[in-house]
Amino acid sequence: MLNAQQRTIIKATVPLLESGGEALTTHFYKMMLDEYPEVRPLFNQAHQASGDQPRALANGVLMYARHIDRLEQLGGLVGQIINKHVALQILPEHYPIVGACLLRAIEEVLGKDIATPEVIDAWGAAYQQLADILIGAEESLYKEKAEATGGWRGARQFRLVRREQESSEVVSFYFAPVDGKPVLKAAPGQYIGLQLFIDGSEQRRNYSLSALCDGEQYRISVKRETSGKASNYLHDQMMVGETLDLFPPAGDFTLTESDKPLVLISGGVGITPTLAMLEAALQGKREVHFIHCARNASVHAFREYVDGLAARHPQLRRFYCYAEDDGSAQANAVGLVSQDLLAEWLPRERDVDAYFLGPKSFMAAVKRQLKGLGVPEQQSRYEFFGPAAALE
Repeated sequence: MLNAQQRTIIKATVPLLESGGEALTTHFYKMMLDEYPEVRPLFNQAHQASGDQPRALANGVLMYARHIDRLEQLGGLVGQIINKHVALQILPEHYPIVGACLLRAIEEVLGKDIATPEVIDAWGAAYQQLADILIGAEESLYKEKAEATGGWRGARQFRLVRREQESSEVVSFYFAPVDGKPVLKAAPGQYIGLQLFIDGSEQRRNYSLSALCDGEQYRISVKRETSGKASNYLHDQMMVGETLDLFPPAGDFTLTESDKPLVLISGGVGITPTLAMLEAALQGKREVHFIHCARNASVHAFREYVDGLAARHPQLRRFYCYAEDDGSAQANAVGLVSQDLLAEWLPRERDVDAYFLGPKSFMAAVKRQLKGLGVPEQQSRYEFFGPAAALE
């Protein structure tokens, strides 16, 4: 546990983290990934190159320092970290590596005049406190998943039993366990971890489950990214009959039971977790407004499926917005989604549960628009496919 003096030191470093936190975390990641190749599979190199991962860690470290006296004020951040770690199989032995590199980065970036032995000692204690919290919570989640019906711990071998082209950019992959036994039923909105070996190098990725789990198999739907190592591998080389290892489903961005109208808003491949949420909601009589934004008709995945659901379920209303006028006349609106459009497409009463996913700029706009329309902020939920960031 941190003592009073150490807490004071941690809080005193907040201004330094506000101004130089990203430089610190960028140095941290370069050092760790260069010197400890065994942890490279745990990190998406595209997120490193874009700066998203260092920014996310810098924000997390800053939030931790700001709330060192009252960690409960971190809210859902801790739960998000725990679930991401479990999906990638972060283990206790990884924490000392991260801790040692973080302390070295603090010393090397801030300099020994600022990063005195007292500062390093305080941050060492603060890191160990956080590591103990995360390790304990992750162990509980690992154990819970292993003991649940269809559950397992660590890697489990699955076979690709089907693949479907959903649009010009998205392919769905259906995986069933090689052992033929049941699989853990995932909550709508959760994701699953994949262990891939590409050109002799291990890569781990999380992908949202794009269908409600039936206890027998999992479906993910993957957009081909131009420079995406994993997505291109899956699209080009993962064929029916081939096997790979999966880690148990995780994630705390899940559909909660409610009688309130449900609003699902997605942009691009952000549609994937909303499909499982949609399926779950339609098992009852809950009113659902499904809003999807795509670039054009050719990249609009799952349109026929959602249209079919709407034909069978009168409580479902669906709306499509295309950024480009492709001449197909298949969209309810052309251009970017706006507050005026959402005002038309949302239920008249704004006491709704809203879930939205997509590119960061899209989510930032939707967040502002929902707030402007009077949707309660605590009922407006979102998740990042990559590292978390501030939606400002």
